[in-house]
Amino acid sequence: MATADKNLISKLVPAMRSLHQALKLVGINDIQVTTPHSLGILSSSDPPSSGRFRRGYDRVIFAPMLQFLRETKSPFMVNPYPYFGYSPRDNNYALFKRNRGKHDKVTGKTYFNMFDAQLDAVYTAMSKLGYGDVDIVIGETRWPSIGDPSQPYVNMENAISFNWNLIRHVGSGVGTPLMPKRKFETYIFSLFNENLKPGPTVEKNWGLFHPDLTPVYEVGIMRGRHAPGQGSSPTTPTPALPAGKQWCVPTQTATDAQLQANINYVCSQGTVDCKPIQAGGACFNPNTLKAHAVYAMNAYYQKSGRHAFNCDFSKTGVITSPCISVMILVKCR
Repeated sequence: MATADKNLISKLVPAMRSLHQALKLVGINDIQVTTPHSLGILSSSDPPSSGRFRRGYDRVIFAPMLQFLRETKSPFMVNPYPYFGYSPRDNNYALFKRNRGKHDKVTGKTYFNMFDAQLDAVYTAMSKLGYGDVDIVIGETRWPSIGDPSQPYVNMENAISFNWNLIRHVGSGVGTPLMPKRKFETYIFSLFNENLKPGPTVEKNWGLFHPDLTPVYEVGIMRGRHAPGQGSSPTTPTPALPAGKQWCVPTQTATDAQLQANINYVCSQGTVDCKPIQAGGACFNPNTLKAHAVYAMNAYYQKSGRHAFNCDFSKTGVITSPCISVMILVKCR
């Protein structure tokens, strides 16, 4: 689509059908035929309820394509990149970190990460054409680890934060606000840094591994490893899990509003079971905002692999060793 070559674009769906038919003719029935798309296929995506395919392509290209995908039980493949939608004010929103969320007035849904919002914008566009039942696959997404001086948001910490939280999020089965409890097959770009690739620094640094096969950093997917920072890196890696017991608790200066926001964020992610702090739950008492925040924040920190950035909570969380503040955690276990 990016080529704007109407001759090529018009032949895309026929080519997909021809390839599918060729596979069937030789008895290969378990290969799905699809094609990846950037979010440039949408004329609007924010808020997600405004999602719509570009006019001129919606009925002529995407409706026939989605019909083919439905007929062949193949997925619609998109490449959502919060990195490309980044702005300083949306830093936490883009990186799966705690934030106030963005409310879509049309659907009544609140979004706590840009990734979900981008997916739901695509889903909305598909639904407007009558194809909301077609599966969605993430063809590629990621956050680069090194950029040029003009890109302070491109760094090792943000790469680890985004990619670690992405893997946990898509693997949790929580889905998105418009597609709850839906798992998305997701592919990370890319396996290796491309040191010989021309262009700006950022284009060379999207990989999990250096060209010499050493890991750039770890996000919990390497066999026998469980914590970021165990591979070599051109910058200081995130430290491995600390020895001994440690907890994430609210800072002494955290306000009630901040504590409630932390609870809302953690319980909206689907990775922490918040039933224990609901009425009748094992950790409901003591029934105080701080006690419930201690439970939620620590549970999130522990399930995220005990990395410092998972206890940040916009500077309202602190990692601590056993003390009175964490007696609540011990009591409700």
